[in-house]
Amino acid sequence: MASNGNGQVAMKGNGLKKITTSEKQKYNKDNGGICQDMSAPTVKAQTIDELHSLQKKKSAPTTPINGTQAPFSPISDQERQKQQLQSISASLASLTRETGPKVVKGDPANKVQPTKVHHHHHVEAPTISVSDSSLKFTHVLYNLSPAELYEQAIKYEKGSFITSTGALATLSGAKTGRAPRDKRVVRDDVTGEELWWGKGSPNIEMDEHTFMVNRERAVDYLNSLDKVFVNDQFLNWDPENRIKVRIVSARAYHSLFMHNMCIRPTPEELEDFGTPDFTIYNAGQFPCNRYTHYMTSSTSIDLNLARREMVILGTQYAGEMKKGLFSVMHYLMPKRQILSLHSGCNMGKDGDVALFFGLSGTGKTTLSTDPNRYLIGDDEHCWTETGVSNIEGGCYAKCIDLAREKEPDIWNAIKFGTVLENVVFDEHTREVDYADRSVTENTRASYPIEFIPNAKIPCVGPHPKNVILLACDAFGVLPPVSKLNLPQTMYHFISGYTALVAGTEDGVKEPRATFSACFGAAFIMLHPTKYAAMLAEKMQKHGATGWLVNTGWSGGSYGSGSRIKLAYTRKIIDAIHSGSLLKAKYVKTQVFGLEIPTEVEGVPSEILDPMNTWSNKQAYKDTLLKLAGLFKNNFATFTDHKIGKDNKLTEEILAAGPNF
Repeated sequence: MASNGNGQVAMKGNGLKKITTSEKQKYNKDNGGICQDMSAPTVKAQTIDELHSLQKKKSAPTTPINGTQAPFSPISDQERQKQQLQSISASLASLTRETGPKVVKGDPANKVQPTKVHHHHHVEAPTISVSDSSLKFTHVLYNLSPAELYEQAIKYEKGSFITSTGALATLSGAKTGRAPRDKRVVRDDVTGEELWWGKGSPNIEMDEHTFMVNRERAVDYLNSLDKVFVNDQFLNWDPENRIKVRIVSARAYHSLFMHNMCIRPTPEELEDFGTPDFTIYNAGQFPCNRYTHYMTSSTSIDLNLARREMVILGTQYAGEMKKGLFSVMHYLMPKRQILSLHSGCNMGKDGDVALFFGLSGTGKTTLSTDPNRYLIGDDEHCWTETGVSNIEGGCYAKCIDLAREKEPDIWNAIKFGTVLENVVFDEHTREVDYADRSVTENTRASYPIEFIPNAKIPCVGPHPKNVILLACDAFGVLPPVSKLNLPQTMYHFISGYTALVAGTEDGVKEPRATFSACFGAAFIMLHPTKYAAMLAEKMQKHGATGWLVNTGWSGGSYGSGSRIKLAYTRKIIDAIHSGSLLKAKYVKTQVFGLEIPTEVEGVPSEILDPMNTWSNKQAYKDTLLKLAGLFKNNFATFTDHKIGKDNKLTEEILAAGPNF
């Protein structure tokens, strides 16, 4: 076959094709007759490892510190890294050995031999025989990025997968929720006087010696590993009251979770990080010794406020770290006259701030994540002399039955960088089935707060205008919304009521009342009345209004009535934000003495008084009295503690409870 002169293929006798070019193409004599030179210089690498090293560019700090123009570091990069490693070695030091472990940065899988040994000396500690762990290096994976942590999880942690939206799906092991009965606090001369102990308290005591036994066990386990993950991060967006935290863990899942949940430092802030204010040793894959004093299972979560340390053994559930640090803030902040709060918080475009209190299932996260308002935070906050600040850098949302239509912001936040705990997904498409409860009902998503489009960064705001207490009343007798006076707000804040529906497997259909002081009894350290007194003082000083909003049942209890529509609850919340609900006409209910509006825009007036929605009026009254009795029985725990000057506020709070 001959060439047709248009760049076509010509065939010779041997049948092989000869490539010819069109006369229209440019012929370049300088490149050896090649019509178009697409070649490039060879890479400057002698081995495949060298080639891979060219793929990654070293990060450099770019963000100025507080607007200063000075050089970001007065010391060399080598010296800074040495100090950083010495600090980490000190954190991992056993108290019975002379030195901390030899630590080096990097993944041991990369097989890069360290050139320097960094360890921390403890002069006062006794010297014992050299152990195997002291002869090895502990590789430190320090403040890894989400992409690096994805790689670690996928490669080394069974049960880690990337979902169809880019989130990291992982498993928390046997424990899929917190273990409050295994959480202990060291009781010493100081905490014995300061903390809330006894009936109703979440604080289970342990002694210093037992804590040190568990700490040694956790540190020895972490030092026995080839690598550990270390996160240096912050708590509290208020720069004047920021806390430095260090988390040492064995799983990429835990490191990414805390990367999301704590405030992420800039590279410049890391350089001046220094010694942390609080340290977590998460050895959750390793059990505690059941023969150790105070231990009742293989799990123990131990807080030592004097040492400012937390030890986790026998549970891989990441929420223990988040809530453990929250407990610490509940202790440290009131010492600075700052109120720590288990609440959501958002702000309107005019600067009006609202706090949302509520237990699990009341809609706290859903209602505080409002597309028409700025999100300051969904769970943990501080109220200072200047306003409110978020404690965390991320959100921890429940995922069970999550739907794009109902919660679009949370749905869209589940993308690359998000941790999905214990969810079920299609083995081929990796699409998550949020209705599947095969692993647990407590499926969760952890993501940085900036994944919410209208998040306010930095997460701070002025003093709150509204304090909204949420209750999911499965008894169906509380109004959809009530305006509270200050004593009523304190009464319901201390009570922390919601109702849970019993499991259907045992045939019980009657709702069960749940009371959690300050809407977070599992995390508070001081007596509830101390937080209530601070809240009352701040609300009074700054003119905040209290509201009780029922997101539960109407027209009957669970099983006969129906849940109040989310659309109605949103209309109620909108009316609170706008201030229009303050101008409404109110009537007072029986027994609880709650002020309920006669109308709310967008909400059927007949549902505002729960009695109207019950066909059996006697059943309504009986149920109302039953719930009132439960409130009174619960509040009896708190009647011996004084609030306010001359005990006046205490008497007013008691009078604000149900009267029958």
